[in-house]
Amino acid sequence: MIEQEGTFPLPLFIIDLQWFAAEDEGRSEDPTETKLRKAREEGRVPKSQDLNGAFVMLFTSTSLFLLAPFILRECIGVLRFFFTRATTASIQNTGWFFVFVRYFMKLALPISFVALVSGVAANIVQNKTVLFSVKSIRPQFKKISPDVIRFFKRSFFSTEGLFNLLKSLIKITAIFFVSYFTIRNDLFMFVSLLGVSLTQSIFYITSLAGKVLLEVSLLLVVFSLPDYFFQRRQFIDSLKMSRQEVKEELKEQEGDPLVRSYVRKQMQSLVRESARNTTDADVVITNPTHFAVAVQYEPAYMTAPTVVAKGSDGTAYRIKRLAKEAGILIEENKPLARALYTQVAIGREVPYEYFNALVLIFTKLDKFKTHAQRKR
Repeated sequence: MIEQEGTFPLPLFIIDLQWFAAEDEGRSEDPTETKLRKAREEGRVPKSQDLNGAFVMLFTSTSLFLLAPFILRECIGVLRFFFTRATTASIQNTGWFFVFVRYFMKLALPISFVALVSGVAANIVQNKTVLFSVKSIRPQFKKISPDVIRFFKRSFFSTEGLFNLLKSLIKITAIFFVSYFTIRNDLFMFVSLLGVSLTQSIFYITSLAGKVLLEVSLLLVVFSLPDYFFQRRQFIDSLKMSRQEVKEELKEQEGDPLVRSYVRKQMQSLVRESARNTTDADVVITNPTHFAVAVQYEPAYMTAPTVVAKGSDGTAYRIKRLAKEAGILIEENKPLARALYTQVAIGREVPYEYFNALVLIFTKLDKFKTHAQRKR
């Protein structure tokens, strides 16, 4: 111990409290949808291995318990088959190998299938879908030489390490007591096994083992729930971003703010220019509140009606106001206004399929009435 005057004694071994601080210091922002999607594409999702193991153990134990008569019967069958032929069979007979494989498959396949399905089900429960990523199974050679100091800190001096240690101690203690009390309650039955047949003894021992497995499996499922929520929180914390990272991601998605400002100004200029062209139009077709499309047609030099201005919401209101001030016909036609707004750009001619609808509108104008009378 090192003592200083007027101070408390200091231990030789001092634990740096920074080891317990957040490893992602400065990352205060929650991960964006883009970062979560990229992590998912890489196979990184919040997952509790304890919950996976508990699911597999629970369903496998249940299937073993339910299939116990079948398994016992098949085991007796394979033993009887080989023992009755042990003295007469030839070692050169390769058919024995296939007989053994057949028995083994009958015993192993059902349990293996249940374990596989339960493992997939556990992942679906945790992530609401089946996730397969090629990136997650690619070899990563940087993991061959890990950072030993970082591993030491994460394993022993981090929130995750302390949580895993505490969780393991609690699980081991709980499993011990559950197994102990389950066996102790039936301990007197072991003495009575001396007076029963071998088959009855095997049946009792397997039943007791199945009971212990089921109780332990249920216990592990209960204990895995806190780990599930802890892993989700750790996953979100590991993906947290700094404010600068959020800004950079936003810049990548939407472009540089200066460029976006320039584009926005250009668009506003085009809208103002198109709105000024309203005074050249012959008719303004409206939605009536959302869209407004100004159409001009001069038979002397135009081959078809042309859209000279269009807009939505605020711009549409401005176009209608200018048209009203200029005495231009404002015609309400929802389907036509929506079609022209979405399909025809400013300065483009109206497609042929809309001519009939436009003719009905243009015939209301005096100059087209005069033009029609001259044709007659």
